Amino acid sequence: MLKKICYLARQAGDAIMQVYDGEYPLNIRQKKNHSPVTTADIKAHYIITSGLQELTPTIPILSEEEMICWEIRKNWEKYWLVDPLDGTKEFIKRNGEFTVNIALIHKGKPILGVVYAPVFSMLYSAIDGKAWKENRKNRIQIKVKPLKPPVVVISRSHSKDSEMSHYLDIIGYHHILKIGSSLKFCMVAEGKAQFYLRLEPTNIWDTGAGHAIAEAAGATVNDWQGKSINYLPKTSYLNPGFLVSSFK
Repeated sequence: MLKKICYLARQAGDAIMQVYDGEYPLNIRQKKNHSPVTTADIKAHYIITSGLQELTPTIPILSEEEMICWEIRKNWEKYWLVDPLDGTKEFIKRNGEFTVNIALIHKGKPILGVVYAPVFSMLYSAIDGKAWKENRKNRIQIKVKPLKPPVVVISRSHSKDSEMSHYLDIIGYHHILKIGSSLKFCMVAEGKAQFYLRLEPTNIWDTGAGHAIAEAAGATVNDWQGKSINYLPKTSYLNPGFLVSSFK
């Protein structure tokens, strides 16, 4: 199953790159929530959802580009959680920091995750408590590295306000790195960073796949009350603020 989902993510990534490289028009428009969507988001969405429907016709799909009403999804125990293009703003800026995210959720937990960064041809995946990183040449298992002084990754869109400064003071001496999309989860998973702080709102499709990978690599993904992020269906798609840590 994991191999097939990785293949789907790469297919979606190829379609995204066709738009990125100018083979198809970008066609930027604003959604109701004022976030941008492009031709690449839509092409990737259809590739992933049609592939998942063929692979697992009995498992429902929740994608950022096809939201499902609460009455339909409220009793879902298992479902696919998809962000066809995570980091659309970074895609538009052309900095390469965008990903394809696919996660399988079971009883509120992400049990499989795939994150693919097409510009870098880098794919991260996780299942059964193990996480991997692969490029065109090799595939290696990855684990967290709780090193000091730690590297803290934060969103490119997050300003260092007083609340952020408070949490950084608790961490102590550190280095900060700003990066887009779910690559922040992956950096903690492979030991290139030790913390990922998030105070601004995220949606569940932004985090499900990265959460699976970070956790399988040995990280904790908790809200600010110390509870694991939960993906049980709820009326809102929003996550609480959270901390990804390589320190137990």
